[in-house]
Amino acid sequence: MTSIPLIPLCALLAVAVWHDVAARRIPNAVVFPGMLAALALHLLLPAALGGLGIASALGGLAIGLAILMPMYVLRLMGAGDVKLLAMVGAFVGAGQIVAVALATLIAGGVLALLVAAWQGSLRRLLGNTRQMMVHGGMSALAGFMTPAVAPAAPASGRLPYAVAIAAGTGACLAWLQLVGEWPL
Repeated sequence: MTSIPLIPLCALLAVAVWHDVAARRIPNAVVFPGMLAALALHLLLPAALGGLGIASALGGLAIGLAILMPMYVLRLMGAGDVKLLAMVGAFVGAGQIVAVALATLIAGGVLALLVAAWQGSLRRLLGNTRQMMVHGGMSALAGFMTPAVAPAAPASGRLPYAVAIAAGTGACLAWLQLVGEWPL
């Protein structure tokens, strides 16, 4: 992937991070034009200039949307976060969005730990995680899933997940520049 599609991708991610940190939301005015720009770029740009083709861009958008949708349905993530990863998928394409999503999930875990430590609730976060793992393990051993018991109190506030999406995307793009191929 050459730098032509990376310029608007990085600019859009910077705007999304700014909005998410400031207001804890990612506006549709950032993600929807970003999706359209990505699709147009990949439709019009030849491969030599970074174009992936419209099929790969649409596939990346759909896969990016599908990866985080379960977390949105479970109310673990906001819709803006899901749409932002879908936008990134439209830029990087179907073959690369899984690597970006995995890097994003790792960055999100690190971000959650950092925020919990900053807020003085790291012990509660780890206790909630332990409780969920024990419940899931016991349910699996019993052969059925019972409704999870909600933790007594959330361990942290809402995370600006655009930071994790930008970090995961940046890590994959840095890997691409250093190694010359995508991590997965």
